[in-house]
Amino acid sequence: MRRSRVVALLAAGGFAVAGCSAPGPAEVTFYADGHTITTAPVLSCDYSRQLAQPCSAKGDTQTLKVRPGKPVQISVPGEVADAPWQIVYEYVTPQGEYKQSEPIPFTSLDRYAYTVTPPTPADRISAVDVQKYTAVLNSSTGESGLLPSDVWGLRLEA
Repeated sequence: MRRSRVVALLAAGGFAVAGCSAPGPAEVTFYADGHTITTAPVLSCDYSRQLAQPCSAKGDTQTLKVRPGKPVQISVPGEVADAPWQIVYEYVTPQGEYKQSEPIPFTSLDRYAYTVTPPTPADRISAVDVQKYTAVLNSSTGESGLLPSDVWGLRLEA
């Protein structure tokens, strides 16, 4: 009987420790043409270390299939929505030309989703990047600005 209590206490302690582990990186969800994928950042930057190369690649860009004219829906977690963030996308025209959108910024700090729609029904979205920004202070000049801290990428194939 005593042994079963010890095992139960150890198991409960293990669950408590597991519940306290640090959360992983924020994930962004993309939905296109009936398919959903959740991705971790492909690039992360830490400007607090003041390194010459503050950014590092984190993983591979995910891929989904999408037909021409179909939109791509994007859902971001609170960690992203609570910061300035933007979307940039690329699309392919029926003539095979690749074109890039102007950045679509979100600074209201309460936007959790956005739908990217191709400029025309014949165009096909080929890539989408979600970029989260962070405020950075240059200690030598005293100037501040926004720089990308995390980037999530999605490539779309026909």
